[in-house]
Amino acid sequence: MSFDRSIKIAPSILSADFANFGQEIRAIEAQGADWVHVDVMDGHFVPNLTFGPPAVKAFRPHVKTVMDVHLMIAPVDPYIEAYAEAGADFLTAHVEAGPHIHRTLQATRAAGMKAGVALNPGTPAEAALPLLDLADMVLVMTVNPGFGGQKFLDMTAKIRTIRAAIGDRPIHIQVDGGIDPVTAPLVAEAGADSLVAGSAVFRGGSVDTPGVYGENIAAIRAAATAGQKAA
Repeated sequence: MSFDRSIKIAPSILSADFANFGQEIRAIEAQGADWVHVDVMDGHFVPNLTFGPPAVKAFRPHVKTVMDVHLMIAPVDPYIEAYAEAGADFLTAHVEAGPHIHRTLQATRAAGMKAGVALNPGTPAEAALPLLDLADMVLVMTVNPGFGGQKFLDMTAKIRTIRAAIGDRPIHIQVDGGIDPVTAPLVAEAGADSLVAGSAVFRGGSVDTPGVYGENIAAIRAAATAGQKAA
């Protein structure tokens, strides 16, 4: 994967039709999704339970772009190899999920994946700064993780701090939570380039009417790109 800072829309399949994941993934990619975001939750680190490695492995043949796997689990390290074998391109772990985040990032890269580090809303930007040389992406949560459809929390100051620290290093800044055409330009102007959106992409569409997905993705991209150009 070559690096660039153009806006990337990563629909979260947590908002897709669970009975039609393969078709849903193919539909969002055909309608302009850059990455496919997979939210893994364990019912322990966050109050919800979603996908394990077998599900991610089942998604992989349908993903032709980038499979972006966000682990909201603790511990992380025992499962890194399993998600590598399942086909994750990016694997993101939370700095809050364990005491040895440096080891987690090193192990993720050693397993052949891009390594991401996520920060909950209550965690300051400074927690990510010592990790930048080991990370390919910093994920700034703009909701408390665990459920889709939550209200956006303004983390633009945190994003700006991280973006300034990154400088010219090839590290993405991703945001996840409450992203839509209204909030997208705010985070893009602050320095984010990868935008996770769930309900804002899937709302109103289906595998039978996938054009709605395309319209939703295009609206978020246009708003974010305008924000990025205004920076």
